[in-house]
Amino acid sequence: MRLLDLYCGAGGAAMGYFRAGFTEIVGIDIKPQPRYPFKFIQADALALPVDASYFDAIHASPPCQGYSEGSRRYPERMAKQPRLIAPTRELLTATGKPYIIENVMGARSHMRGAFVLHGGMFNLAVVRRRLFESNIFMLVPRQPVPLYAVGVYGDRPDGRILNSRYPRIRAAKGLAEAHRAMGMDWADWHGTKEAIPPAYTEWIGQRLIETIRR
Repeated sequence: MRLLDLYCGAGGAAMGYFRAGFTEIVGIDIKPQPRYPFKFIQADALALPVDASYFDAIHASPPCQGYSEGSRRYPERMAKQPRLIAPTRELLTATGKPYIIENVMGARSHMRGAFVLHGGMFNLAVVRRRLFESNIFMLVPRQPVPLYAVGVYGDRPDGRILNSRYPRIRAAKGLAEAHRAMGMDWADWHGTKEAIPPAYTEWIGQRLIETIRR
């Protein structure tokens, strides 16, 4: 099973797909990703520098800064951020492959038929709600959001409560705790806080493989 991972970052999504059974994964990102755990190509994802027909499925995590709730506090800065969900969807649809588009909750109005995954569904210490759009049907697991959680966010892992709206979520006290909470132990702090937990895409990947094999 071959997966193309666009806007791949540090590889949180890719590792989940690997655990699900994808044996060949290629990541593409415009920034260097020296800790990416699979084959990596530095390039513009929208330029699609590889032949998409070679792959069985495609995952894409377009930059979230143009959609995130945090960015809304700085409208001038937010206006300068790219919004790439629509052009990414157009690109993926043209390939004819099963695809997944992932982004933050603030992107809901830009996603089509998106479902939500969060850490409570997979017994993780993080909440990290994320939206996923796909061109295949999936039944989403239902689990409560944990009352207390580790937040993998901020400039550094120092254990502070950084958002008074969510006092039950504190920042990780160190990188090791962040790794445990997210289920990924190879990335640096920046890569970890920007990633999605591999458990999400392990679950998605299993359903992608079922669909492909049918």
